[in-house]
Amino acid sequence: MTSLISENFETVAPSEADALLARESSRRLATHKIGKRSGVRIQLLNDGEEAETVAVPTSALRVFLHLLTEMSHGNAVTLIPTHAEITTQQAADLLNVSRPYLVKLLDERKIPCRTVGKNRRVRFDDLMAYKRKDDEARAKILDQLTAEAQELGMGY
Repeated sequence: MTSLISENFETVAPSEADALLARESSRRLATHKIGKRSGVRIQLLNDGEEAETVAVPTSALRVFLHLLTEMSHGNAVTLIPTHAEITTQQAADLLNVSRPYLVKLLDERKIPCRTVGKNRRVRFDDLMAYKRKDDEARAKILDQLTAEAQELGMGY
């Protein structure tokens, strides 16, 4: 397993066997109605040991189910707390842009950051907020271009 974000956030790239097991697990878990319960109880079974029941928040089970679904499709997954701070290179990788372009966005204060020594750190939630706004702006422009193309009879 390699780490996309840092040593603190492990990226799990599922093997083919992991993907198959995740597919079966997510399918079986999805059949249970979770509803608005505050928590659920999960039973852990180990060979030759006594079963242990653990209570977990329903929200954690939903995240776990989403993780299994992604793994079942063969997608690598990383769990990152929203308050986590990441490096400029990690932020650039997540936005799929160059590091110099990301630094330009930081210099223009389009994405908040803080300096730690000589290095800048970007909060993951700030980065995702920027990405959401940027994606919305791009979608709006694409809609405008599509409307113009239709008005001009360009076949879109």
